[in-house]
Parts: sequence; C-alpha cells; structure tokens
Amino acid sequence: MKSLTRKLLRDLWRMKGQAVAITLVVACGVAVFVQSFSVYESLLLTQMTYYERYRFAEVFGHAKRAPDSLAQRILEIPGVAAVDTRVIAQVTLDVEGLSEPATGKLVSIPASERPRLNDLFLREGRYIEPGQANEVLVSEVFADAHGFEPGDSVTAVINGRRQTLRMVGLALSPEYIYQIKSGDIFPDDKRYGIFWMGNEALASAFNMQGAFNDVTLQLTPGASEEEVIVRLDELLEPYGGLGSYGRYHQVSNRYVSDEIEGLWNSAIFAPSIFLCVAAFLLNVVFTRLISTQREQIAALKALGYSRWQIGFHYLQFVLIIVFIGSLLGTLTGAWLGRGNTEMYTMFYHFPVLEYHLRPVVVVWAVIISLAASVLGVFGAVLKAVRLPPAEAMRPEPPGNYKPTILERIGLGGVLSPPVKIIVRNIERRPLRALFSSLGISFSVAILVMGFFFEDAIDFILDVQFTVAGREDAVVSFVEHRPARARFEVAHFPGVVRAEPFRSVPVRIRFGHRHRQIGLMGLEPDATLHRVVDQRARVVVIPEEGIVMSKILADNLGLRPGDMLTVEVLEGSRLTLRVPVVGLVDDMIGVSLYMNIHALNRLMREGGTISGAFLSVDDKFAGDLYTCVKELPRVAGMTLTRASIESFEDTLKQNMLIFATILIIFAMIITCGVVYNSARVALSERSRELASLRVMGFTRAEISVILLGELACLTLAAIPFGFVLGYLLSWWICHVYTTELYRIPVYIEQSTYAISAAIVLVASTLTALIVRRKLDRLDLVAVLKTRE
Repeated sequence: MKSLTRKLLRDLWRMKGQAVAITLVVACGVAVFVQSFSVYESLLLTQMTYYERYRFAEVFGHAKRAPDSLAQRILEIPGVAAVDTRVIAQVTLDVEGLSEPATGKLVSIPASERPRLNDLFLREGRYIEPGQANEVLVSEVFADAHGFEPGDSVTAVINGRRQTLRMVGLALSPEYIYQIKSGDIFPDDKRYGIFWMGNEALASAFNMQGAFNDVTLQLTPGASEEEVIVRLDELLEPYGGLGSYGRYHQVSNRYVSDEIEGLWNSAIFAPSIFLCVAAFLLNVVFTRLISTQREQIAALKALGYSRWQIGFHYLQFVLIIVFIGSLLGTLTGAWLGRGNTEMYTMFYHFPVLEYHLRPVVVVWAVIISLAASVLGVFGAVLKAVRLPPAEAMRPEPPGNYKPTILERIGLGGVLSPPVKIIVRNIERRPLRALFSSLGISFSVAILVMGFFFEDAIDFILDVQFTVAGREDAVVSFVEHRPARARFEVAHFPGVVRAEPFRSVPVRIRFGHRHRQIGLMGLEPDATLHRVVDQRARVVVIPEEGIVMSKILADNLGLRPGDMLTVEVLEGSRLTLRVPVVGLVDDMIGVSLYMNIHALNRLMREGGTISGAFLSVDDKFAGDLYTCVKELPRVAGMTLTRASIESFEDTLKQNMLIFATILIIFAMIITCGVVYNSARVALSERSRELASLRVMGFTRAEISVILLGELACLTLAAIPFGFVLGYLLSWWICHVYTTELYRIPVYIEQSTYAISAAIVLVASTLTALIVRRKLDRLDLVAVLKTRE
C-alpha cells in the first residue's frame, strides 16, 4: 500500500464522525435526485407508451347531435389521420350499498371491434358482445371502490328510464388515467365511474341512431393542431358544436402532465440545497485539515511529491465521501422512488406502472454531487498545493484577538470571561461563523417548507369547503332548465336553502389568445357558494361584467377594464363583448364568474339555471338522495363531504409524504452542520481549551466556551431560517402553480415554533456528543503542541 494511501485511510478514520455527517448530507441530495428523476422518467415513459399503444386521441370535439356522415368530412381535414365518433352521456347511478346517488359517464364503443382511438385495456372479464344491450365495461377504479367483479350489475337512470347494466369486464382507458367528474375539484372513485356501452344500445337509449355527439381525432406527424381544431369547429357548429380542444387541455392528460412537470422541478430544486450544504461542510473540514497538516505537506514536498500528487491526495477524501454518499443515496432514492411509484398507482390508473431507474440517472447524480463537492474544497486544496515548504514548516500564526465591538462601546464589564471568548472568536472569523449559521438556517428553512405543505393544505381545505363552498350538495341538470326549476329544487326533500347557478360553455378570446371554459353565473347575494381568494376574502360579483381567475387573465394577457370576446357554444351561439371588471386570485382551477341575472340577460333568456347549490337537513338526506335518483333531468349530484374525503385521500396524502421526507433530511443537515462545526472548533481550539483547564477552568466552563459559540450561531440561524423557509415555500408555490391548482403561501405560527424546536433538539443532542470528546481531552498531549 502506498504511503499516501495509508495516510489517507488514517486521516479518514481520525475524522470519521465528520466524514459520516458529510456523507449523509451528500446521500440526501443524491437520494432526492435519484428518487425524483427516476419517478419522473417512469411516469413519463409509462404515459408515452400507454398513449402510443392504445392510440390516445390528440384532438377532442363535442356537439349536440351530428350525423354519422359528417365523420368522412372530418377525415378529409388536412392533417387528420383517424377519426372515431361516439355517443357520450352522463347518467345517475343507483349503486347497492351506497345511499347517495352516484354519477356514471356512458361512452359508446363498437361491439364487434375495438375502438379506433382511445382503445381499452381489459384488466378482467371480457369485451362486450353484439346484441347484448345491457352489457358494459366499467372503469377498474370504480369497480374496486365498490368491490364489483365481472357479472355484477348496477342500475342507471338512462334518459328517464331505469336500466340494469351488467358489468362483463373491468377496463382502463388512456382517456381516464386520472378519473374525475367534470366540474369536480378532486376525483371521487366511489361516486363517479366510467362505463363503456355498445354503440347501438347507447345511441338507441338517447335517440342518437345514426348520429354522434363526441368525436376524437388522431393527427398526422407535423400537422397543425390549431388549424385542425378551427376546421373541426366549423364542421360541428351547425350541429351544436361545443368547442374542440387539443390533448394538452384534456383533463386527465393535464393532471398527469402537470405532476410529471412537478417531479422535474423537484429533481432540480431539492438536491441543490443538500449539495450546497455538503460543499460548505467539505470546505470547512478541509480548510481545517490542511491548516493542521502544514508540516506534513511541507515534508511531502521535501520528499519529492509533486503538487499534483498532493492535490489529488486531498481530493481522494472527496472521492471517497462522494462515492459512499452516492451509493447510500442511490439505494435510498431507489427505495423512495419505488414507494412513490406505488403511491401514484392510487391516483393515476395505468395498465402497468413499473419503476425504472436508468444507470444514466445514477451517473448524473454522482457527477453533480462530485462537482459540487470538488467546488467546495477547491480553494482549500489549491491553498495546500501552493504552500511553499519553508512557510509550511512554520505553524500557522495565531489569531489576532482584540476587544470586541461590545467591549469597545463599554459593555465589556458586564460580560463574563467565557462570554468574551465566545464573542471574540465569532468576531475574529466572521465568514466562518456566517457560513456555519447559514448551514443551520437551511435546516430550519427545509423544516419550515416541509411543515408548510400541511399548513397550506389545511388552509385550502378550510377556505374551499368552509368559506367558499358552504353547500352540502350540488345538483346539476342534463340541460339548462327554465326559471321555475329553481323553485322545484328548493322543494326537494330535506333542502333548507337552494341557490341556483347558470353554467354556459364559452370560448373566450383576447387578442390572438383564446380558451374554452365554462362561464358560471352566481346569485349576487349568495351565501352557500361564494368566490374567495387566497386570503380567504369573499369577492363580490358585480352587477355587470366578468370576474375571472387571475392566472387565466395572466395567461391571456388581460387586465381589469379590458373587453373580452365571449363566444357562446350553445343555443343561438351568440358572440358577446363583455368587460373584465375584476380578478380573483383563487386556488383551484380557472373560472369565469358573472352575476346570474346579468348572464341571463346577455344570453337573452329568462331566469334559466343549470343546477343549484343545496343546504340539506341531515335528517332528510336519505329522502333527497332517493328523489334525485328518480329524476331523469338530473345529470348528477356532488356531495361536499365526499369532496373533502377525496381531497384528504389524494393531494393531502401525496404532499404529506413529500413533506415527511424533507423533514427527515432537514434533521440530517442540522446534525451534519452542527457536528462538523463543533468538531472543527474543538480541533482548532483544543490547545486553548486545554490551557484554560490547566489555569483552573472547569469542564463545564470550557464546554460553555466551545458549545456556547455553537449555541449563538444556532440561535442566530433560526430567525434567518424562518425568512429563508418562507422564501423557499413561496418559490415552491410559484414552481407548482398551474391552472389546475395553486398552493397559497400560508404558514402557521406553530410551524415556525416546531421547526425551531427540532433544530434546537438536534443541535443539543449533537453538542452532547461533542461534549463527551471535550471531557476526554488529553491535556498533556495538547500542551506539547509546538507554537
């Protein structure tokens, strides 16, 4: 074994505690990188493969009733490769064992062949057979929620008639990877299901023989999606076209794609924090190591070792630490990634979602961590290789101690000797103290950010379902109903209060930008369902004009006072010019709001409504559910209680798992920074502390001198960590802002207190470990050190 190798191993063993601490911090960064990128690639690969293999459509169009002959004209649109027409209808379900009504979406499929687009993956059972009008395939997630198996039945109210649907198979579709009902905030697998029914049977039930109300397209490579959508809308308009859109705006695809993008952002952001801290720790440790080995460096140069050999010798420390940290981080990241992938199967429904960890991800993790670590020690190593042998033979000059600022302004008399020593040492090396405190503040910040997720989710839950949506249920009609329907709804069994709403599908335009969306008309004095911003402030809907989500206005380039072109996609298909009178910084989805009476006037209709928000007496809830199940004109009912349960089972669970990982890693950073700072301080000041012991200072007093400095740095780091944590939380909110949801920057006071307490406890435990080494300080050996 070479001499330098033996020296390397001895030095590593002597500083094993510090090496382990740095290795763990590196492992945290690598683990987050590997976990995020591997899950990102697994989801992306699964999504792309599923879309391609099962021919997921690229353009979607809807109409009220179009003849089948129109399909040929659609196929002739330049850029269209395939067309699949179908009938889609929403019905009320009466599910055995479920008191409240469920909603089913019926989608027609050919009975004699597989769909040309949006093909189905049959998980269990068989495909429907021709001539069997009541046979259906059911979405696997709905079946699992109720324990259905092939052969079971469910009752549906189809066009006013109760019909028994026999489930012959459990299926998945690329169109419903994220299965959520239109208008809902979160999926409700128990109360919303997709059913695929034979085309003839479904068309006959809704008087759609020889016609369709939904069309999907596949495009040729290089085709202009925008031009195809324009041409498709022109063809569907005479038949009550409701507007076409591309794959990007398809709800399921949008949720999955946004989640994949979020994984990419977390893979870039989170590891950088850990690797920066690791670089800082390496810099502190190696600066001290080289300063204590000045004579050894001089001896090595005198023996003929070159600058490159000495530099590479010290870089080997980094290589070993990064290698071990990368190994631990890769194993941890793969374990976390596999668990994260399994968790995604609860939300996203693929035929197969396998975890893949490509070697290139591990290679990049090692390269990035190595680059950060080498950058952290580069200055210290450069100092070692440039150190002249003659200068290196002399011990490093002692520090320049002088009265502190407190002493110079006359407060020195009130300071005890240990406190003076602490203050002088901090002031003598301000940069080291600053960076040590900064490292601890990162721990506080990550803890704040981890707990912030729970605070923000609870805040969203409270605002969305307590301040904004205070209704117990929402009833939606198949088609808009005349004014008298609002009084009929108010007399449903158990209804205490009913507030009608009008929902109109529109396409809005501003300049060259446009968006297809629903325009919601609300009662001006609404108390059940109100518009609320991120600060839980109720936004009053004015008598005239549109109030829209701020993120939608930003994407369209709109400001209050601008005129918005509104193309109505139903009825007489009016084109209106409406002023934007206000913006609301809401948290979920994007919306357009108007006073319902102003919307009725613009639509040139009476008091037409699309549904109602209901306050329900719990004692009569069962009677209400029974009533709704029997009403053919009711498209569905959404329960607030079910939305809350779905919220907690999806977003909250996902966010809290991520937050828990952050908290654990933050504690590792805290221990690593505090332990390394304490060990470096002990090695640097061991002679000074030993001298104080010889002079009569007790172990407790010299412990106060050493650990008191760390306590000061920790206490100074906490408030800055609060600020940094708030900024990181804000940044996370900014990065994860999408049109589907926005996380508000809401942090409880208890979060700051808990974060500070965790850091203080971790610092105290780490300090106790160092205190044991301080108690075993060899006074004789230390005092033999040559000046």
